[in-house]
Amino acid sequence: MITDPVARAVAHAPVDEEPLTAEEIKALDESREWLKHNEGIPHNQVLAELGITQEDIDRYNKQR
Repeated sequence: MITDPVARAVAHAPVDEEPLTAEEIKALDESREWLKHNEGIPHNQVLAELGITQEDIDRYNKQR
């Protein structure tokens, strides 16, 4: 169960279906380049820092 209100809001936010802006595309390109030279952060570590679990995500996806 997610108890942090911000993590709960993020976990329950609707999927953004708008097209990417030029600024967002640039940021994605920069991120991909950074990952070529640096180690990424494991998915489970990111979830833990947000206070959510994979089960929370799976449960949310089933509700959609």
